Amino acid sequence: MLDWNIIIHYFPFLFKGALITLEISVLSLILGLICGLTAALCKLGRNPFLRGIAMFYIWLIRSTPLLVQLFIIYFGLPQLGIDLGPYLSGVIGLGLNVGAYNAETIRGGIVSISLGQQEAARSLGMSSALAMRRIILPQALRIIIPPLGNNFIILIKDTSLVSTITLVELTLTAQRFIGSTYKPFEMYLMAAFLYAVLTTTASLLLGRLEKRTNRGTR
Repeated sequence: MLDWNIIIHYFPFLFKGALITLEISVLSLILGLICGLTAALCKLGRNPFLRGIAMFYIWLIRSTPLLVQLFIIYFGLPQLGIDLGPYLSGVIGLGLNVGAYNAETIRGGIVSISLGQQEAARSLGMSSALAMRRIILPQALRIIIPPLGNNFIILIKDTSLVSTITLVELTLTAQRFIGSTYKPFEMYLMAAFLYAVLTTTASLLLGRLEKRTNRGTR
């Protein structure tokens, strides 16, 4: 049977861990959007050097496990004299990881817009960059919001991996209290519940954003 006294007593502590998880997720999402948009534009650009860097970045991240990437940043970089600490290592690792997946999502949304849109923008005297910002990206946004939202939800769940680099978020908070209470079922059950709350809330907010974007493009 569940020990409700344990759940009631430790739930506030796990809730604080969930807030840290949310904070990490949002910061990683921002970094991931910046990296993803930059990589997508570089991959679609005409500069072979930038295109090569973007392709290498996307290939490297998508072909290696997130856990290994976190270990390289947190445990490996200090060997080169770069010690970022667990918090910054976690945010950077998650941001770079989701950024590679965002890049392909954004690139797919951009290429789905017909070439006629770009030609019409150029006929109006717009540069390629201006046409991308005013014509292409706003139209692509409606297409890419759902998959970007899925990436964000996956990101929230992937934050559990930063517990392996001693970042005290929701999962590591639960693990630490298991050591003192010997109640793994209750602790992991509370953690699972809080993850479900975070992902469900994100799904609802993203759904509203998608509907609003669709209404704005009609």
